[in-house]
Amino acid sequence: MRGVIHLLFPLLLMAAVPLRAQSLDAFKQQLARPAASAATLFGRAQVTVTEHGDAARIVAEATRAGHKLQVEGHRVCIFSDNGPDAREEAFAAKKLFEETYPGIKVYAVYSPPPYFRVTIGNCLTREEAIILMNRVLPTFPKAYLLSERLSLSDFLE
Repeated sequence: MRGVIHLLFPLLLMAAVPLRAQSLDAFKQQLARPAASAATLFGRAQVTVTEHGDAARIVAEATRAGHKLQVEGHRVCIFSDNGPDAREEAFAAKKLFEETYPGIKVYAVYSPPPYFRVTIGNCLTREEAIILMNRVLPTFPKAYLLSERLSLSDFLE
């Protein structure tokens, strides 16, 4: 668990650099608090947050230079269609998801030709996306995984 945090922290730190120092401290405190589900699954969980070397400075310089920081990640698609009622069905799926699973990010995307897709989550690993997909399958039985490039700002929202 500790190794995972050491691998993920530089990415999370890069995402937090544009925030003020007080927001970064709040972000670190939030990261250090175990989720209720983790405490249930693993007993008492503890996370140690370590800021490594020049990571914050390097990310700040990249941000000032205009680099858009992205990572390979995963989302779960709960709806996709291009039929005549696709727009209304996409918004209905989004609304149902928001009511049934509050607190999980949901995205309604339109791409030409008229193609509507509703995706959920911001997952760094395929395993995390599979867990999310299995959680929503009772409500969205046609859900499937998508690999996408995710902006680091998606993880701060």
